[in-house]
Amino acid sequence: MTTIAVLGNGRVGGNLATALTRAGHEVTVADRTPGAAADAARAAQIVINATPGAGSLDRLVMLREELLDKILVDVSNATVDGPDGLPAHLIYPGSSLAEQLQDALPETRVVKTLNTMLFPVMTAPATLTQTPTAFLSGDDPQAKLTVRELLVDLGWRKEWITDLGGIQSARAPEAAILFVPHVIRSTGFTPFAISIAR
Repeated sequence: MTTIAVLGNGRVGGNLATALTRAGHEVTVADRTPGAAADAARAAQIVINATPGAGSLDRLVMLREELLDKILVDVSNATVDGPDGLPAHLIYPGSSLAEQLQDALPETRVVKTLNTMLFPVMTAPATLTQTPTAFLSGDDPQAKLTVRELLVDLGWRKEWITDLGGIQSARAPEAAILFVPHVIRSTGFTPFAISIAR
């Protein structure tokens, strides 16, 4: 059992918290109550960033002390939304939210994953008709192994998980968010994920 804090109680955070609790982990979800994020992060071994990506960097930098030596799993995408509320462009072109977080929090082990799919797929990958791919990016090999185990607890088979390398590689899966609005406009909010076919 791992003690996990989920920052963000929207669809993504709530979905992950429910599934991780079901898998036997001790999960705390931090809402917007003042101090809730700090209290949850302080008590956790792993912290999941499921806050809206546009404000994630500012929020998490305020938790520098609480995130010291922790694994920070970043599942968010930092984008500016268009008039229809769908992602229009990246906030950190030529970089990524994960890289910005790692630079700002050098004593925290940041791992990027689960950001290339609609949120229901994060915890139910086997429901898709084709095999999805979950990507891992991060500088700390042990942190990535720990996150890989969490993904397995969420229903991801080991062969569906692809380690892309260091944190700089996170800019590739983060840029994949630019597919999302076009796919949604074409097919609606049917669950889907990016997949590497071999």
